[in-house]
Amino acid sequence: MAPGAGPADQPGFGVSLLAGGVAGVSVDLILFPLDTIKTRLQSPQGFNKAGGFRGIYAGVPSAAIGSFPNAAAFFITYEYTKFFLRPDSSSYLVPVTHMVAASVGEVVACLIRVPSEVVKQRAQVSAASGTFQIFSNILYQEGIQGLYRGYKSTVLREIPFSLVQFPLWESLKALWSRKQDHVVDSWQSAACGAFAGGFAAIVTTPLDVAKTRIMLAKVGSRTASGNVLSALFEVWKTGGISGNQEGDFSSEIRMAI
Repeated sequence: MAPGAGPADQPGFGVSLLAGGVAGVSVDLILFPLDTIKTRLQSPQGFNKAGGFRGIYAGVPSAAIGSFPNAAAFFITYEYTKFFLRPDSSSYLVPVTHMVAASVGEVVACLIRVPSEVVKQRAQVSAASGTFQIFSNILYQEGIQGLYRGYKSTVLREIPFSLVQFPLWESLKALWSRKQDHVVDSWQSAACGAFAGGFAAIVTTPLDVAKTRIMLAKVGSRTASGNVLSALFEVWKTGGISGNQEGDFSSEIRMAI
């Protein structure tokens, strides 16, 4: 990279940005039914009362609208953070740089992701209500802050996910490369990423359950305050340890892909 040049000056940056956004939209829409099942499994009223297998595309407009800017915000922040930190390529700090960049990217992306997620999850457990109606009700009852309910719990979930996924993915690729004595192919990198994403989803599922409970909680309730430990304690009281793992299988599939 030329001195003084930033990520935006690199050839193909715009193409990569567009591709990342389109990929984000495609994945979210294709795997939306799994996301709906996960949300209903994690909801306080239980899977069947939340809608079961009916209306599994409820809330898809919110996901479709928020997915592209969310993916773009993460990609831009991730690339610029790596550029500003830019350790030497041989430095042991390279993995740390990727982890820090991913964490900063998640914090910024959540500014877009959380409002979309709040509306989407409420639509998923209230299939009879339209996305716009739910959005309007949130603004009327809670104001703008209602759209950001669960921001802290979402960030607390996304950062550990990235910290687990990225180092594991890189380690698996390096191990596979050494075993076959050449750089991994694209499908091998994808396989490593799928395993890393699935493992990270298992580790962070309790935080994902807390996020869902906070976003779906009734206005004024204790859980709606956004306290993650309080939300986890409520889940533990009603469902034990297994209650904190609700939706883990669907989370593994979605995150791995």
